[in-house]
Amino acid sequence: MSRIDQITKRTGKVANNVSHSKRRTKTRKELNLQTKKIQLNGKKIKLRVTTKTLKTISKLGIEKVLKKYKVKF
Repeated sequence: MSRIDQITKRTGKVANNVSHSKRRTKTRKELNLQTKKIQLNGKKIKLRVTTKTLKTISKLGIEKVLKKYKVKF
């Protein structure tokens, strides 16, 4: 399964590791993905979302977050 947020569609970023001699090598900065069961319209849905998205869901509610990101379930 790919490491992507199912609501916001965010993925990890590519960055550089910089050594003491300033040599650069590519590395990946992965997202902090969590698997959560969220109740929506009386049904439980299993989602892989980032912790930032979970914080937004707890603040606004799942319906507003889905509407904001134009996601249909």
